[in-house]
Amino acid sequence: MKDFFRILKYAKPYYVYAILNIVFNILTVLFSLVSLTMVIPFLGLLFGTISVENTKPGVFSLTPESLKDHFYYEINTIIISGEKQDALLFICILILITFFLRNLFRYLSLYFLTPIRNGVVHDLRSSLHKKVVSLPIGFFTEKRRGDITSRMTTDLVEIEWSIMSSLEMIFRDPLQIIVYLITLVLISPQLTLFVVILFPITGFIIAKIGKSLKKSSVKTQEKMADILSVLDENIGGLKIIKLFDAEKNAHKKFDKESNQYNKLMTSLLRKKDMSSPISEYLSTIIMVVVMWFGGKLVLVGDSLLNPEEFIGYILIFSQIIPPAKSFTTAYYRLQKGAAASARVYELMDTENNITDIENPISVNKIEKEVSIQNVSFKYENSTILNKISFNIPKGKTVAIVGKSGSGKTTIADLCARFYDIKEGEICIDNNNIKDIRISDLRKLMGVVSQDSILFNDTIYNNILIGNPKASKEEVFIASRIANAEEFILENENGYETNIGESGDKLSGGQKQRISIARAILKNPDFLILDEATSSLDTQSEKLVQNALSNLMKKRTTLVIAHRLSTIKDADEIIVLHEGNIVERGSHSSLIKLNGHYKKLIDLQNIS
Repeated sequence: MKDFFRILKYAKPYYVYAILNIVFNILTVLFSLVSLTMVIPFLGLLFGTISVENTKPGVFSLTPESLKDHFYYEINTIIISGEKQDALLFICILILITFFLRNLFRYLSLYFLTPIRNGVVHDLRSSLHKKVVSLPIGFFTEKRRGDITSRMTTDLVEIEWSIMSSLEMIFRDPLQIIVYLITLVLISPQLTLFVVILFPITGFIIAKIGKSLKKSSVKTQEKMADILSVLDENIGGLKIIKLFDAEKNAHKKFDKESNQYNKLMTSLLRKKDMSSPISEYLSTIIMVVVMWFGGKLVLVGDSLLNPEEFIGYILIFSQIIPPAKSFTTAYYRLQKGAAASARVYELMDTENNITDIENPISVNKIEKEVSIQNVSFKYENSTILNKISFNIPKGKTVAIVGKSGSGKTTIADLCARFYDIKEGEICIDNNNIKDIRISDLRKLMGVVSQDSILFNDTIYNNILIGNPKASKEEVFIASRIANAEEFILENENGYETNIGESGDKLSGGQKQRISIARAILKNPDFLILDEATSSLDTQSEKLVQNALSNLMKKRTTLVIAHRLSTIKDADEIIVLHEGNIVERGSHSSLIKLNGHYKKLIDLQNIS
C-alpha cells in the first residue's frame, strides 16, 4: 500500500476535483439512504401500522428522530385531509425524486473523478519518461530495453486499471458502508452488533486471497518484461535472423517465454475468478444469518423492531453488500496494481550518479585545450583504460586508433560524461568536467558516430535537433556544407520527407550526412567523430569525408578511426592497445616506428 499512497501524491494538483467528487459522493450516499428508508413508511401504510394521530412534533432538527417525526406528521396530515392512497402516492413520488437525485449526484461524482484518474496516470507516465531519459548511459547497459519498455507500458496500464479505476470505490464505498451502518445501528443496535462481529471473518479470508494475487501478479509482470525483451531483440536483429535462417529458433525462444506467461496468467486469473464467488457466498451467509437472527427478534415480540423496520433493515443491509463486494474487488485490484507500482517505483527510485555538483562551473567555449590526465576506467571487473594521458589543443585534431575493444569509444563516452571516471580526470581549460554544469559541457560537444542516431520524423526536424532555435536558412546552409542538400531535394517533399524509424528510408551515407548537418548546425567547440565513415562504401565515404572536413575546420576534434586513410592529416595520432597508449605521433613518424600503427596500415593496404 506504500506505493499506492505515493501514486496518490500525484493527485495533489487535482484537489479541487477530489473535493467535488467527495461532496457528490456524500450526496449520492445520503440520497441513496433516503430513497431506501422511504420503504419503511411505505410498508407501514400497507401493513396499517402508521397511526393517524397528528400531534405536531417539536422544533425541527437534523437528528434522525426529528426527521422521522416530522415526516410521519406530514404523511398523517395527508391521510387526514385525504386518503391513505394519497399518502402512498406522495411516498412514491418522493422515492422517484430521491432516486433521480441519487443517480444525478453519482454521475457528477464520476464526472469529477475522471480528470483525477487520467491526470494522475498522465503525470506518472511523464515523470517516468523524464526519469528514464535522465538516467546515465551505463544504466541501459545493465537493463534490458524490453524490461524498461514493460514498466512504461504494461505496468502503467496495470496501474491505470488496477489502482486508478479503484478510486471510485475507495472514495465512495467506505463512506456508503459507514453511513448505512450508522443507520442500521439507529434501527436496531442489537442486530447491528451481531452483523459487525461477522465482518472481520470475511475480511481475513479476503486478505489471504489478495496476498496470493499480488505474488502471482509480480511473476506475470516480470515474465511480460521478458517477452518484450525477446520481441525487441528479434525485431532489432531481424536481418541477421533471416540471413542465418534462424526464424524457427527465434520463434522457439519467444514461444517458450510466451508459454510460461500463459501458465502464470492462467493461474492468476483462476485465483482472481475464485475471489468473486467466495466473497459472494460469504455475503450470502451473512445475509441469511441476519435474516434468521432479526426474524427471531421480530417474532419474540418484546423487541423494539417491528416488521416494516425489519424489512427496511434487510433492504438497507442488502445495499451494504454491493459496496462491500466492490471494496473487496478494489482490494484485489490494488494488490495487482501494487506489484506494477513496485516495478515502476523501482525505476523511479533509481539513483542517477551522474549529476551536477552543488555549484557547478559555467563554461561556454574552449579557450586552450581538452586534457585527459591519467584516466583509468573499468566496466565491472574488466579494465578498459589504464592511466591514459593526452591533450587536444584548441583547433587541433587528435585521432585515436587501435583494435576493437582497445577503449577508443570509451574515451569519447567519458568526455561527454556518459560515464564518470574513478581514477584520473578530464579537463577543459584546467576545469574538471565533473565541476562543469552537464548541460554546458554537452552544449560544447558535437558527435557524429558510426551508427547515425536519427528519429522517425522529417529530415528538417532531425537536423534542427542540433539547434532548435535555428532559422530555416541556417538549416539549409548546414545541409549544403554537409553535402546533403542534393539528395534531400530529390525527394518529393524535400526537407519535409519522413525518414522512417531510425532513418531506414535513407542509405548509410545519407544518414551520416544528415548527422553531420545536425552537428554543423550546432556549431560545437569540441567535435567527436566516432568511426563516422567505417560502415560506408567508397563513394559515400568520399562525400561524407568532404562534409567532415568542412565540419572539422578550425575546430577542436577527437577522431576515433577505423579507416586509417581518414586520419593521415591529424595533428596527432594515438595508438591504443589493451587500454594502454603504445604509440603516438604524426602519420609519417608512426610509419617510421614500424610498430603497431604500421601493422594496422599494412592490414588496410594504405601507403
